[in-house]
Amino acid sequence: MAIKVAAIGTGNVGRHALTQLITDPRFELTAVWVSSESKAGKDAAELVGLADSTGIRATTDLDAVLATRPQCAVYTALADNRLPEALEDYRRILAAGVNVVGSSAVFLQHPWKVLPDELIAPIEDAAKAGSSTIFVNGIDPGFANDLLPMALAGTCQSIQQIRCMEIINYDTYDSAPVMFDVMGFGGSLDETPMLLQPGVLSLAWGSVVRQLAAGLGIELDEVTETHLRVPAPEAFDIAAGRIEKGTTAAIRFEVRGMKDGEVAVVLEHVTRLRDDLCPDWPQPAQHGGSYRIEITGEPSYALDLCLSSPNGDHNHAGLVATAARVVNAIPAVIDAAPGIVTARELPPITGEGLYAKP
Repeated sequence: MAIKVAAIGTGNVGRHALTQLITDPRFELTAVWVSSESKAGKDAAELVGLADSTGIRATTDLDAVLATRPQCAVYTALADNRLPEALEDYRRILAAGVNVVGSSAVFLQHPWKVLPDELIAPIEDAAKAGSSTIFVNGIDPGFANDLLPMALAGTCQSIQQIRCMEIINYDTYDSAPVMFDVMGFGGSLDETPMLLQPGVLSLAWGSVVRQLAAGLGIELDEVTETHLRVPAPEAFDIAAGRIEKGTTAAIRFEVRGMKDGEVAVVLEHVTRLRDDLCPDWPQPAQHGGSYRIEITGEPSYALDLCLSSPNGDHNHAGLVATAARVVNAIPAVIDAAPGIVTARELPPITGEGLYAKP
């Protein structure tokens, strides 16, 4: 019997998740929530460019979505600039007895000692009350820096450091709120954007270093962060808008998990808006971008993960991978114990049922 699912959000990640929920026979779509009135009332198929009508009309009413009694909700609504609202959404969904897989807010990948207890408790209490489970993941934070490094670590005799890197050109990432409002691209170097406010990097990616530390069986002494911004040498355009000369065009940051004065685990992002910027910074393994895992130990590893797609570039492939990561986890999440679960608690999420003839 198909699993009844609802889609919450139809943005950059959500439209790919919704496409799979419609086309994958493992699932039966019950409802679609959208954030704008311009999308409300439209058929789910129309929202993602599919020809055959589903009969499911989008709504801005979360209660109406929950009334369809889905077994799981796929939450991809933007949370970076609306964290209180997103956490309240999760609380309501879980308390209603609906399981959740999501791509945001990213700190829920592994929230303990990342979020204050008073923010985690309402979600855990709601999951307990509703006997429901929540799993938040994707590619980064997600399998590129939890599942893959932990799998490699399992073949080592000793480990001194795990470093997870994203090295990507974001010029085709078409989300102005994320690019400009959150990350600060195109902004003055004299102003600090949301992402680089003190503590925000550790909030967003502290889940990565905390979970890797947990996988290593160590208690971090502290989590620190550092960043560097580089201005545009001249004005140019990207998918999200205009980058003026002298405004932020490249960002490099690290979130470091410290143990006994040493960097035990580290999450590093190297983000450019043009390939020729900052040539001395780490370069991707393929044009456009890649993910890299470096383990220093016995033995040591360097693993480059390169995403591509016949339907778009590396940024498109990353959005599809993020959506598929959580959608494919739905059966395992439904079977999991109530509460917040991570990649460490779930069984391997495989490609079962996904073969498609070339």
